[in-house]
Amino acid sequence: MRKNFKLFLLFIFAPLLFILFTGCGYKPSAHYTKNVVGETVSTEVVISMQDPENTVIIKDALDSAVIMRFRSSLRDRGHAKTHLRISLGTVHFVPIQYDVNGYVSTYRTTVRLNIVRKTEGVSKNYSVKGTYDFSIEPNAIISDQARFDAIRFSSAKAIDSFIAKVSAEGTRSQEKSNDKPDN
Repeated sequence: MRKNFKLFLLFIFAPLLFILFTGCGYKPSAHYTKNVVGETVSTEVVISMQDPENTVIIKDALDSAVIMRFRSSLRDRGHAKTHLRISLGTVHFVPIQYDVNGYVSTYRTTVRLNIVRKTEGVSKNYSVKGTYDFSIEPNAIISDQARFDAIRFSSAKAIDSFIAKVSAEGTRSQEKSNDKPDN
């Protein structure tokens, strides 16, 4: 009896959920970002003289975001519709929590990225930031591995912020194109 009820729910709610998402016009953010950046993207990360190790981490995070979140393919600059140029603005480690003895136990990493998006000759600048909180052992210093991980995770969040901004632009551009009268 219980198995029949589960099957009944599956056959009723699965189509209703499908109708709800397709009927309300839901489209993932990747759909809107493709309106702005296109099918092909090239990336460039400017090497920071103060922090050259972290630019490699940021480059990997950016390339992963292009493939996974933009659903676009990476190309060389000459064959890409959009070129993204990222430079590392600032990296800050700020203590946000202390233990009972007054030692720092949690840090917040804030990474600010400057991104220039060039699509079909039009250039637009973005300044995005990402944060990541992590714990350390009391009375310890931040290890290189913890530092790299914190920068990688906060850079990924900054890139997510950039993707959200581009997605919003894609939404607005699609609304404008839908509002134009047909000739």
